[in-house]
Amino acid sequence: MYGDIPAAMRDLIEPIVTAHGLELVDVEQQLGRAPWLVRVIVDTPAGDGRVAIGLCAEVSRELAVNLDANDTIPVAYNLEVSSPGFDRVLAREQDFERALGSEVKIETRAPIAGRRRFKGTLTAFAAGAASVVVDGQDYRIPFAEVARAHKVHHFTPADFSGVA
Repeated sequence: MYGDIPAAMRDLIEPIVTAHGLELVDVEQQLGRAPWLVRVIVDTPAGDGRVAIGLCAEVSRELAVNLDANDTIPVAYNLEVSSPGFDRVLAREQDFERALGSEVKIETRAPIAGRRRFKGTLTAFAAGAASVVVDGQDYRIPFAEVARAHKVHHFTPADFSGVA
């Protein structure tokens, strides 16, 4: 989640992403034995996920130089910069607002009404909480309790037609 990005990492990455006309959605880190994986997810201001590969490459090159120059990551690492993709990650409050009416999958940090996983329609996002209808039942999930969330994409023949 965007709020879980360490402040020092966010302060280094976000200005570079913004300078390229994009928004920082999330930074995922897979730590352990080197090389670590650092995945930076960016999107357009419209939130449509249509980030050109060349633009991701430009951001990646600039981020790598700055991460190395600031010795931000203490071991060897692989850097990936990508768009959110079809199963778009919902990491910020504005991502939830943009996904209203869509099917979403949400995993919470702690159980809510006896469960941690919710898959249903996002019907509202207000006062810092998402309302999700799962099997006809409405659940209110505070944004602060969301550990992971994605928009669910249902493929259609149009997805494979080559027409944008």
